[in-house]
Amino acid sequence: MKVLLINGSPRTDGNCARLLDEATQILTAEGVEVVRYDVGTKDIRGCIACGGCAQKGECVLGGDVPALAKELASSDGMIVASPVYYASPNGSVIALLDRLFMSANCDLRMKVGASFAVARRAGTVASFDVLNKYYTINQMPIASGRYWNNGFGRGKGEVLGDEEGLQNARFVARNMLFLMRSIALGKEKYGLPNTETVKRTNYIR
Repeated sequence: MKVLLINGSPRTDGNCARLLDEATQILTAEGVEVVRYDVGTKDIRGCIACGGCAQKGECVLGGDVPALAKELASSDGMIVASPVYYASPNGSVIALLDRLFMSANCDLRMKVGASFAVARRAGTVASFDVLNKYYTINQMPIASGRYWNNGFGRGKGEVLGDEEGLQNARFVARNMLFLMRSIALGKEKYGLPNTETVKRTNYIR
């Protein structure tokens, strides 16, 4: 099994990374392959709604997104960690996820998703909600913890003092592992749920 980790912080060894490290320890101990991508240090352009990915099969803006889409396609789960900027995830994370999920060109159903949000004080719940929307509109189950997936700390490494946040990251990893294994067994016995042609309704005609 494989899980794709996306670290949204420009501090590649900062507080977001520490939460991902907690999850990684649980996953790798159970033989899961973990692939990590640090988006916070990249110059990621946002989606321009050109529709080119529908024809090309990948994001026409290129960069790291096409390669990440292939990693996502071959992954059983995905965890995104982002710092909070004005009660929202890092802009680089949003730009990446918009393009990644629009152009992935693969069946995302039943891949397991999870999110972590890190802040000095507030905005984590709103950011957590934004990140989870990428999963819910793609039929991806969400691995939960025992609380909102928050981490608290401003300076590099301060989240290590947030014992509850670190522990919750481990809960999330264990629950993700259980879901991935359960889904794998379910797919083997029953296959994926039946699907339908997507109907799109515009509110203004």
